Amino acid sequence: MELALIITVIVVALSFDYTNGFHDAANAIATSVSTRALTPRAALIMAATMNLIGAFLGTGVAQTVGAGIIEAPQGDGGLLVVLAALLGAITWNLITWWFGLPSSSSHALIGGLIGAALASMNDVKWDGILDKVVIPMVASPLVGFLLAFLLMTAIQWTFRRAHPGRVNRGFRVAQTLSAAAMALGHGLQDAQKTMGVITLALVVGGYQSGFDVQWWVIVAAASALALGTYAGGWRIMRTLGRRIVHLDPPMGFAAEAVASGVLYTTAFAFHAPISTTHTITSAVMGVGATRRLSAVRWGVAGNIVTAWVLTIPMAGLVAAGCYWLLHILPGLSSI
Repeated sequence: MELALIITVIVVALSFDYTNGFHDAANAIATSVSTRALTPRAALIMAATMNLIGAFLGTGVAQTVGAGIIEAPQGDGGLLVVLAALLGAITWNLITWWFGLPSSSSHALIGGLIGAALASMNDVKWDGILDKVVIPMVASPLVGFLLAFLLMTAIQWTFRRAHPGRVNRGFRVAQTLSAAAMALGHGLQDAQKTMGVITLALVVGGYQSGFDVQWWVIVAAASALALGTYAGGWRIMRTLGRRIVHLDPPMGFAAEAVASGVLYTTAFAFHAPISTTHTITSAVMGVGATRRLSAVRWGVAGNIVTAWVLTIPMAGLVAAGCYWLLHILPGLSSI
């Protein structure tokens, strides 16, 4: 039973990673596609490739997710906790994808872990959640908005006398680089979250001690994320690329450059699992605000913020429900 549960958890974790890829593909490429810097297919191929590379650049975030959110429960019951957390995260991802809302896959996973742990009466590391989740969750969008606003203001001032057509052509080229940097940051951040959950399952099942990520876990998580990214997330891409604010190439470059910088800093310096969705969306709002505040469609932004706020508790509730449902299934009720 334990081996079967371990295999099931790994398969479901990689399925979550795949849904993360198509749910969050828009994070890296929506601005480049909307400004016509890249065609949709070329953007998806580039994003999938950079996601794959980014997943191999570190494991600090994976260790935070694996060891810093909940106390590792033991035995088959612990594997049910991890499985329920993944099912809750996947369900919330699919709900928000269907409605085209760019919510956070990262926070869905963290909410799932919290909800499943509480439902099973396991300990939650609230101090770690405050330091590594809540504070970065609040700070990263604010920093992304402010830095994007400042960078876009600097670009506008620097090129104020340049020919608009020439400027746009130059920034379309620059956007290829900034979109690649954004996709690399997405792979760096989001693949590690799945690595952390698989590692947690291996520790819970007694298949390894400590939270160092094994090489095959890195390869599997990187591949699943890249495949999911290539599958694309057109609904969310439309929201990020056009519905918040109409972007031109300089604005797209500024938003992607700032968002990727925030992703790298939090991953390498703080090992904090921040949301790529929150970061790029706030950066898009920041560059849009340089035109005028009314250029940002604040109604759409409000819907996105509502999804942000709801993600952790709603994914937690779904995960708790999944935990209780798993316990009434034949063969699992005695665990």
